[in-house]
Amino acid sequence: MSALHHQLRQKLRLYLVADTTLCGVDGLVDTVTRAVAGGVSFVQLRAKDATTPERVEMARDLKAALAGTGVPLLINDDVSAAIAADVDGAHIGQGDGAPAKARALLGPEKILGLSCETPQTVRAADPDIVDYLGLGPVFSTPTKADHKAPIGFDGLARMVQLTDLPCVAIGGLKAAHQPRVFAAGADGQAVVSAICGQDDPKAAAERFQHLKEVRP
Repeated sequence: MSALHHQLRQKLRLYLVADTTLCGVDGLVDTVTRAVAGGVSFVQLRAKDATTPERVEMARDLKAALAGTGVPLLINDDVSAAIAADVDGAHIGQGDGAPAKARALLGPEKILGLSCETPQTVRAADPDIVDYLGLGPVFSTPTKADHKAPIGFDGLARMVQLTDLPCVAIGGLKAAHQPRVFAAGADGQAVVSAICGQDDPKAAAERFQHLKEVRP
């Protein structure tokens, strides 16, 4: 296991997908800052309806807010924005171009995450190119209308077994699901509405913390 993969297994524990539709652009930095104070250990900016320059501006604001926290910041589906904002990396889906191309653009030092919704895509993920996998959706979720059929916790466990890469589960997950996420072998869970859609993001993130002892 590389040093980066070892670090990611720890950082992926509570992964916030900061969706601007739920957070609101004006409340994005405040939401993320409060969530990190509550225990979020990894942040991905997801701004589906924004332009690349808008994503760069949002990412720079988030980067400044996260300075000194040790929490990585990635941008979803926009490698150009990740490069321009000089964040920690990018996360791409199966329809967002070849991972090898994304890696070539990002360079060797940045983090590259890849979404996988089937066993076939997990097997195809090259550990020399991709740093971690997002597996799911575990459950159906309204925050991503075009997702594939839910895989459930059994499907999650099967997919984790197919790779040596760090893995984060995603798709309709809440704090109460954390024991089953870890039991399936994932290194953490990615959440959207469980934190972004809440009145108190810090308290929402803290709900995940009392379950630390269940991790194998």
